[in-house]
Amino acid sequence: MVVKAELEKLGFNLVSVELGKVSLAESLSSDDKLKIAEKINYFGFELLEDRKTQVAEQVKTSIINLVHYTKEPLKMNLSSYLSENLSLEYAQISSVFSEVENQTIEKYFIAQKVEKAKEMLTYDELTLSEIAYQLNYSSVAHLSAQFKKVTGLTPSAYKRENLGKRKTLDEV
Repeated sequence: MVVKAELEKLGFNLVSVELGKVSLAESLSSDDKLKIAEKINYFGFELLEDRKTQVAEQVKTSIINLVHYTKEPLKMNLSSYLSENLSLEYAQISSVFSEVENQTIEKYFIAQKVEKAKEMLTYDELTLSEIAYQLNYSSVAHLSAQFKKVTGLTPSAYKRENLGKRKTLDEV
């Protein structure tokens, strides 16, 4: 909404504004791009022009939406989900993501799931079994193993210590 409002204030004719993507009716000059970059940077956004960076950001956005905002468990594997969402072959998506982010999609996905588990543990409303189920883990042991690998603590130890050392989603 912020991006849309600011682009309209700058006088651009918008075709569509979606999460992470803006389509304009006209082409942009270098000066227009600078104006847009300045304006959206003020609000904490970044203008992405490089195709590889755009793909990596779309992957991150898709995974964040999947892990943090989707209530239904994923009914297909992650590679199919991303290929469908981005309309690209998974091999290409994976290669670009690894190049841009210096980590694999799987590691990023696990990091997001661990952050969500930390959030759920902090709220203390669900059992570890319920958390494992909601995050689509095959077992509590699988969740615990990944949690410990990422944080150095078991979920129970994390909960006991109530560290609250959670990262913001863009830092994961």
